[in-house]
Amino acid sequence: MAIKQLKVDVNELTPGMFVSGLDRPWSQTPFPLQGFYIREMEEIKQLKAHCRHVYIDVAKGKGPVAAKLKTLKPGVSQPAGPRTAKGSSANIPVAPLKIKRNVYQQKSQLKKEVAVAKELHQQVHSAMGQVLGQLEKGREISVKDTKRAASQMVDSVIRNPDAFSWLARVREVDEHTYTHAMRSAVWGILFGRHIGLGKTDLDTLALGILFKDVGKTKIEKSLIAKKQRTPEEELQYEKFVLHGCDILRQMPGIEPRVIAVVKTHCERLNGSGFPQHLRGDKIPMLGKIAGIVTFYDDTTNPRGEAYPLAPSKAVAKLYELRDIQFQEELVVEFIRAIGLYPTGTLVELSTGEVGVVVEQNFERRLKPKVMLVLDACKHHMRKPLLLDLAEDDRQKQALIDSGKKRLSEIEKIEIAQDLEPGSYDIDIATIRDEYLFKPEKKGWLSGLFGK
Repeated sequence: MAIKQLKVDVNELTPGMFVSGLDRPWSQTPFPLQGFYIREMEEIKQLKAHCRHVYIDVAKGKGPVAAKLKTLKPGVSQPAGPRTAKGSSANIPVAPLKIKRNVYQQKSQLKKEVAVAKELHQQVHSAMGQVLGQLEKGREISVKDTKRAASQMVDSVIRNPDAFSWLARVREVDEHTYTHAMRSAVWGILFGRHIGLGKTDLDTLALGILFKDVGKTKIEKSLIAKKQRTPEEELQYEKFVLHGCDILRQMPGIEPRVIAVVKTHCERLNGSGFPQHLRGDKIPMLGKIAGIVTFYDDTTNPRGEAYPLAPSKAVAKLYELRDIQFQEELVVEFIRAIGLYPTGTLVELSTGEVGVVVEQNFERRLKPKVMLVLDACKHHMRKPLLLDLAEDDRQKQALIDSGKKRLSEIEKIEIAQDLEPGSYDIDIATIRDEYLFKPEKKGWLSGLFGK
């Protein structure tokens, strides 16, 4: 399957397009992210300074037709995506993010850290289950174990973000409320790590997200599970936030900042959220982050569905709501933090082969390590093969640069699209276990550099 991309002259670029390729190596340009949404005219100026044409992915962003219909004023940053008078937050001032890059360096290998993460996952899972069980029975609640496990979870993500990503991405059969909170907490820590939040803030964020839904223990389960609620039922449902705050205030050892995360995670930039209808920077930063990761996980793992949605669909929905429900700069940084193809994503390559993203390349987000399980004819391979897309690209580019090969003689491999989990009857959890927990065998984890 061909990549859904078009070759576009740089003079036709407009905010909202997704640049997936250049007419020269990325290393010869100042762009740190290989594959990005154009947000402002300054980025177009930079592209014009280095390229004559680029490739845009029309499945992820705007196509060239939209660019011709919209008049762009030179030098003026214009929002990309749907904007209407109703619900727009374009006039709401928000302070620019103070992002600290490269605060945390990866300190442990994935296969080593995942064993730690797996044990911590069980600890957090068990601790949250106990808290919810105590709440439902009206017993005295202790959060000591949950606080300790949440802080250790933060430490694990700081050491290696991919380890917990695996556990969050693969959906296990379990009760939705606290598995959703667990996954959301992982995305929140990954995001906070990316923008350089301090350890104390990360601990607060993790605990707040884990506890964000405790108030649902006071709501009828049938109302929670209902897909279409009447306006009266929706108001009743929304009370879970304040119920949660009341519960947490009665728990010894819960700091006010944790309660603030719970209270504001459903607020939205344009005031359309609840319970206080806060707008702009009246929503604290950790509350904004909690709102984004909650939306992302709700979208990728909708309640009552057998399988999660492909990450690209959640990213697209989130991007459409930038500067409306969510602060634009935070949305863009979140997409950068998790990548377009998070660990555990099922993908199809430009060669037609199908595999699972098993490890990120944080310098080249569109070039992760992929475990191939289906060949180009969609037949199961006798043995899975590991393809490091970044290394494959580096070796092929070296052959071209040295004159040993022409570009037309080498097939560069790209991710064509991500697939819905469950496609082709591929068990992602099994692929995870094969990659992370089984010893490497000669000839099994080999690169496909001869392609």
